[in-house]
Amino acid sequence: MSRTMKIAVVDDEPDMRESISQWLALSGFDSETFASADDALKVISADWPGVIISDIRMPGTDGMTFLKRLMGIDSGLPVIMITGHGDVPMAVEAMRIGAMDFMEKPFNPERLTELVKRAGQARRMTLDNRALRRDLSEGQQVMSKLIGASPVMDRLREDILDLGQADGHVLIDGETGTGKTLVAHALHAVGPRASKKFVPISCAAYNDEVLAGKLFGPVENGLPAVEEARGGTLCLEDIEALSDGLQARLLAFIAEQGTPAETRIIAISNARGEGRKAEDSLRPDLFYRLTALKITLPPLRSRGEDILALFTRMTEQFSEEYGCEPPQVTAQEAAQLLQAPWPGNVRQLINVAERAVLQNRRGSGSIASLLMADGEETQEATTTEGKPLKEYVESFEKMLIDNTMRRHKGSIAAVMDELCLPRRTLNEKMAKYGLSRSDYL
Repeated sequence: MSRTMKIAVVDDEPDMRESISQWLALSGFDSETFASADDALKVISADWPGVIISDIRMPGTDGMTFLKRLMGIDSGLPVIMITGHGDVPMAVEAMRIGAMDFMEKPFNPERLTELVKRAGQARRMTLDNRALRRDLSEGQQVMSKLIGASPVMDRLREDILDLGQADGHVLIDGETGTGKTLVAHALHAVGPRASKKFVPISCAAYNDEVLAGKLFGPVENGLPAVEEARGGTLCLEDIEALSDGLQARLLAFIAEQGTPAETRIIAISNARGEGRKAEDSLRPDLFYRLTALKITLPPLRSRGEDILALFTRMTEQFSEEYGCEPPQVTAQEAAQLLQAPWPGNVRQLINVAERAVLQNRRGSGSIASLLMADGEETQEATTTEGKPLKEYVESFEKMLIDNTMRRHKGSIAAVMDELCLPRRTLNEKMAKYGLSRSDYL
């Protein structure tokens, strides 16, 4: 068992505490002794990484009460009870409550060692399984934020799941506001390093001297980023802002790790199509190390009806936050949203959605005016991608039926009434757009 696993020895008799502690030390275990159950309860919490050895008969909070309180804190805590000859029935009751095992005085030290070893292994497995469930849950939560059903988003999610399991360093690029930092978090959350630290550093936020300290040390408090992220993920945003000197130090750090790398580096370039690009700013040997794997995020304008799905989701969230109804998007406004070039991508859409909710609460304004305020001009019938307005009207129609079905929890009659559609027409449109009533029940 690893030395990181703790052993708590709880007994009101000093000689017994000392005897058990000494034997555990000779057997290779670290232990901490407590004269009372109340003292031990001050340090033992849920997910406490260790084993508890406790006497049953103690003044104040006795062993049985102590056990019940431990089970209330974490039912998976392994507790070994120490009992006198006449307390065996009580020890059996303790096992029914949740104790792992018991030892009768005078006990065999070899058996104590074996019990502690088994209890530690069981505790480690319990904590590992909990951590795995948390990691999977976190990964699912991050992935759920990557909203969209367009082919480019399907491919992006597949790439994240594939690359998340790989060992190579990753370069993420794409236009501003496309969600590169979110994708970096997702890569970490779905991979084997999910239980380790994710340490983000912006290379453009500090001058060279300060950045050198934050990355490699020394630092006044804590650890430099390369040490804090060891075994996990170091995320370097604005990688193209890294100076020549720091590039050389980063390259040396990567070389020291060998293959596969202990610490994964995810580099984010925010200069795609604007200013210096990563390949133009980084020395070739570092660039090719960081681009062992690469993800380029799609611009919002290439994601089709995802634009409407995102806008709807954002307006619903802001409406809940501001305590008002979300704005109702007309077919013309949906077409305008789909036709807009969105130079600020998802970040810009979020801003427009919030302002749409605020102006709807005031009862004035339009989505077109918000887009124009952002310097975007909408066209009558085609987008910058050259797609006909008919396609976007159909996208809006699908979104409208989908939203209405969700709101009415699959009630066909309620949807027919709200949208003024006969049943046959509604059925045809749902079939056309791949919508099934069972998905809303």
